[in-house]
Amino acid sequence: MPVSTSLRQDGSQERPVSLTSTTSSSGSSRDSRSAMEEPSGSEAPAENGAGSPRGRHLPNSNNNSSSWLNVKGPLSPFNSRAAAGSAHHKLSYLGRVVREIVETERMYVQDLRSIVEDYLLKIIDTPGLLKPEQVSALFGNIENIYELNSQLLRDLDSCNSDPVAVASCFVERSQEFDIYTQYCNNYPNSVAALTECMRDKQQAKFFRDRQELLQHSLPLGSYLLKPVQRILKYHLLLQEIAKHFDEEEDGFDIVEDAIDTMTCVAWYINDMKRRHEHAVRLQEIQSLLINWKGPDLTTYGELVLEGTFRVHRVRNERTFFLFDKTLLITKKRGDHFVYKGNIPCSSLMLIESTRDSLCFTVTHYKHSKQQYSIQAKTVEEKRNWTHHIKRLILENHHATIPQKVSSSSS
Repeated sequence: MPVSTSLRQDGSQERPVSLTSTTSSSGSSRDSRSAMEEPSGSEAPAENGAGSPRGRHLPNSNNNSSSWLNVKGPLSPFNSRAAAGSAHHKLSYLGRVVREIVETERMYVQDLRSIVEDYLLKIIDTPGLLKPEQVSALFGNIENIYELNSQLLRDLDSCNSDPVAVASCFVERSQEFDIYTQYCNNYPNSVAALTECMRDKQQAKFFRDRQELLQHSLPLGSYLLKPVQRILKYHLLLQEIAKHFDEEEDGFDIVEDAIDTMTCVAWYINDMKRRHEHAVRLQEIQSLLINWKGPDLTTYGELVLEGTFRVHRVRNERTFFLFDKTLLITKKRGDHFVYKGNIPCSSLMLIESTRDSLCFTVTHYKHSKQQYSIQAKTVEEKRNWTHHIKRLILENHHATIPQKVSSSSS
């Protein structure tokens, strides 16, 4: 497995005295108030959370915002970028935000270097310890991540605490962050590979010995999670700059551009991760499906929903799989699913019960005998299923919608 020689050229850097914790480079599990907190004389509360100045919408899956985003600090806008770097003046809150971005990036790069040099290269230099496919699954493209963020750190260090220059670093490298998609998609394989390694006495001993030798408080698994955490946090960090940056100041548009860029990166990675997980689940369903004579399930598009329900006049529960183009009905038998029927979304009709808030009926509008009266467990579950069924009925009817469908689903 080739290893880039540039990975060995990065000289070691000392952590700042005020940021010596090794528990997390992302700021989520360390106490960073010492670097960000206003002196005790200040009582003005900062804005809560990581929302944008004008309520920019963020992906719902980003719930890992740092605890320091809620610390107390002055609300006055940034007045002088030069003052932020002055050793003779106290840093403004914005100056401390910028410093926090740079210093957490420095610790993150040090953690990436440790993964590559202290684990990956040592494993490669220990013949027979791990198979090549195990190494690939365990580390993914971590070398590319390390190279990218080492370059990003050099860019950030050259910004002299200028928030606009910091924001520009993210805009200029926006396309390069795509490599995180590959890493995030591989992450479940990484967890599985490490779990398998820890069941092997020799391999488990190697990882425990490395952790003890390196004096790491966290095992390798925690370090491998950090790229996933970090890439989903950049837009939150940049929003802190915008919240304390005068909108009339030159460069505010660049800060906003950086937020939009990294929000899109986070959204795209979350979306790709979701699609990847659904694709894996679809393959699993295909392998567990009994008596299915139809085509490969991938031909029906993305798996939208799955759930097990009680069905009227049917003794055993039925498990339904709603795809972009069909509704698959099965009966669970152990770990397997026995095929019982399917209704193309182009022929699907929905009838919502007015008598029971939990019940709804799906049927083939040409074959009324193919009908399933379903009882959801909660009102929210019913609402979710009926919402997506209605959507797919409409999306699969590019021509005139049959009157029976349109009137029954309204």
